[in-house]
Amino acid sequence: MDELTPRQQQILDWIRDHLRRHQRPPTQAEITAAMGFRSRTATRDHLEALARKGALSLQRGASRGIVVHDTSVPTQTLPLVGRVAAGQPILALEHVIAEHQVDPSLFRARADYLLSVSGHSMRDAGILDGDLLAVQHTPEARNGDIVVARLDEEVTVKRFEQQQHQVRLLPANPDFSPIEIDLRRQPLVIEGRMVGLIRPTP
Repeated sequence: MDELTPRQQQILDWIRDHLRRHQRPPTQAEITAAMGFRSRTATRDHLEALARKGALSLQRGASRGIVVHDTSVPTQTLPLVGRVAAGQPILALEHVIAEHQVDPSLFRARADYLLSVSGHSMRDAGILDGDLLAVQHTPEARNGDIVVARLDEEVTVKRFEQQQHQVRLLPANPDFSPIEIDLRRQPLVIEGRMVGLIRPTP
């Protein structure tokens, strides 16, 4: 990477910090406000200079299309899965609504995708509506794991508990009832287990 001017270094450091705090790149509008520029043109000029010097790359047409090359900010790009259609793989392209750059050290194990949480059934486990669940794609689960499970073509997030052929998918909210499953009569597919959580900033 070519040597940066003090102002370019300041901007790059701010982008790094934003990545650490929010697990996603800033928009040009956010950089403009943070750096006190009068217009986004100044921001764009600085970003293009940083790109020419090899500090980052710019993805045209993306509002957060900044990829930092500096190895001091390790990042991983994870697909964000929205609502899953019945009978289709959870990572089918039509289910991926965005991609997020994240710091893999945030999670206790390797994450393969993010799932947008809908509803309040896991509220008391600290999982709220709109959170992004970091999921390791695996067909296996241990008792106590919070899993992404497919049951009768519906995908749900619950705590896993199994005794022989009997499985219980447990909510973390007294307003919801456990889901009882007899594996001899009803198929259950584990789509993955939770390895972390991201709460998007408003």
